[in-house]
Amino acid sequence: MARLSLYQQVAAALRRAIYTGELAPGDQIPTEADLMETYGVSRNTVRLALGELENEGLILRMRRRGTFVRERRPLLMRPQDEFRYLEQGEPRFDSFVHAVTAEGRKPDQRIEVSIVEPSPDIAARLALPKGGLAVVRRRLRYVDGRPYNTNDSYFPFDLVAASEIARPGNITRGANRVLEELGHPQIRVVDDISARMPTADESQRLRLDPGTPVIVHIRVGYDPEDTPVRVAVSVLPADKHLIRYELERRRH
Repeated sequence: MARLSLYQQVAAALRRAIYTGELAPGDQIPTEADLMETYGVSRNTVRLALGELENEGLILRMRRRGTFVRERRPLLMRPQDEFRYLEQGEPRFDSFVHAVTAEGRKPDQRIEVSIVEPSPDIAARLALPKGGLAVVRRRLRYVDGRPYNTNDSYFPFDLVAASEIARPGNITRGANRVLEELGHPQIRVVDDISARMPTADESQRLRLDPGTPVIVHIRVGYDPEDTPVRVAVSVLPADKHLIRYELERRRH
């Protein structure tokens, strides 16, 4: 096994202190001068070590204030819960609200509704004809007053034009229930999950710290005729979310 370089050794020591709680979220990391003295290394070595931890999302360097351990309280997201029924028989259509309230935290959201000619990727997933339109409900979601993720749901315009889905405002019973009432319940979904760096717009809307990657969760819902009726695109800051799937083996 190759021996760790000096800056990797310093980074490993600080990483260990963060994960063990010796350095808690919000704590200030020792100054560069203090780290140089503690580990007997150069300033450049210290800066390389801190750069590695910053890229991992463990610390936040703030100009003129210092370097701090980042707050890490990921929201547990269970995408399979979207269509799971609660004990009292009511569908759990908004898994985000359920996930937030289950942790004793406060959810909120801002909704914008518009009619668009979607990107080629969304149009293909919805099986729209060339130039076909979609209704998009864009949601910026908050937890405890802080922007946490975005969720943009696209629906074929011809399918939902006369429904609540095409009108501004929240739908208390959920857009999925409206689709059921229109005769298009989603009985199958396909999820694609990937990771990338955020766009400039995403960084601004979500107030992301530098170097924070995002998880992109795309869900396509199909009705009994296997027609795609919804494409939901969620952008989730990687330091604020944990996605958990549970699979159960069926007994024959």
